[in-house]
Amino acid sequence: MPDMQQIINFIITIGIPVVVLLSFILANAMYLQLMERKVLAHMQSRLGPMRTGWHGLLQPVADAVKFMFKEDIIPAKADKWVFSLAPLIFLVMAFGAFVAIPFGPDTVIFGRTVHLWVSNLNIGVLYIVALAGIGTYGVIMAGWASNNKYSLMGGFRSAAQMISYEIPMAFAIVTVALMAGSLNLTEIVQAQSQKWFIIVFPVGPVAFFLYLIAGVAETNRAPFDLPEAESELVAGYFTEYSGIRFGIFYMAEYMNMMIVSLLASIMFLGGWMPVQIFPKLLGGIPPISWINTALAAIPPTLWLLAKLYFFIFFYMWIRATLPRYRYDQLMTIAWKILLPISLGTLLVAAFMKQAGWM
Repeated sequence: MPDMQQIINFIITIGIPVVVLLSFILANAMYLQLMERKVLAHMQSRLGPMRTGWHGLLQPVADAVKFMFKEDIIPAKADKWVFSLAPLIFLVMAFGAFVAIPFGPDTVIFGRTVHLWVSNLNIGVLYIVALAGIGTYGVIMAGWASNNKYSLMGGFRSAAQMISYEIPMAFAIVTVALMAGSLNLTEIVQAQSQKWFIIVFPVGPVAFFLYLIAGVAETNRAPFDLPEAESELVAGYFTEYSGIRFGIFYMAEYMNMMIVSLLASIMFLGGWMPVQIFPKLLGGIPPISWINTALAAIPPTLWLLAKLYFFIFFYMWIRATLPRYRYDQLMTIAWKILLPISLGTLLVAAFMKQAGWM
């Protein structure tokens, strides 16, 4: 039988981080959809949700209650087991990816060192990419099990899109792993203590650009939202879903946005490293030195969250700005543009690493 001290240590090291992480994920998954509705509304000279709570602050709660109590309809000719399992696979894979993401360096709280992650995996990047690939099965299963031609077409589109864009994304990630010499996300952040990878010329900016485009496509977001094209496929692979199952797909989409944004922040923008204003050139000038000192005093986790929400805002900005691509254009971008550029970037990075230039 474990003694009381072992139980307390387990609660502190595992229980509390898991509860905090789940609370963070669920709160963001709820309120990011309100943020998106507000951002899109203001970009289109509208107000967005205003009636439920002050300026619509309780709208996500109202939506959650609606999803939970709305009738859950399963089509008569659907494969009921696969139909029910598909959204859970999609959600669990999105949840599981957060386990390997560090939200800051070790922090001392009440004299005890606390890790700001659930598991510090040596192959954290590979683990997250693998879960993203498995999540594709949830989309395919949803499209096939619905017994609906629009859902099936949306599932096929999503599978082809994710497979196509995972390749340039993987090459961009391997480029970062080469620069850092590790697949561990914490070590990737530490490798950027002197210079963020986004400014490691010439491979850093190109790898970041490739990852950003592939990340938008991987999450089925505009302008790459072909699997859900409402003008052609009603709602794509989740056309037949309603109630809480539809809510699961809806929530998992924002969770995937968060994962892609967190990885972009960690791999290219220094993770929880603070922003510094020209530290090498002008850092010694008193006003700029004072600003850099103030920026460095901000808690590291807040820096990571600020970068996270910057990328999420970028997602929303793109949705409000760009029209949807045709499917042939979507595939052309992946196979004829991103793939050769990403492969060339990886080869250049490997050559620079071997030559000792990075």
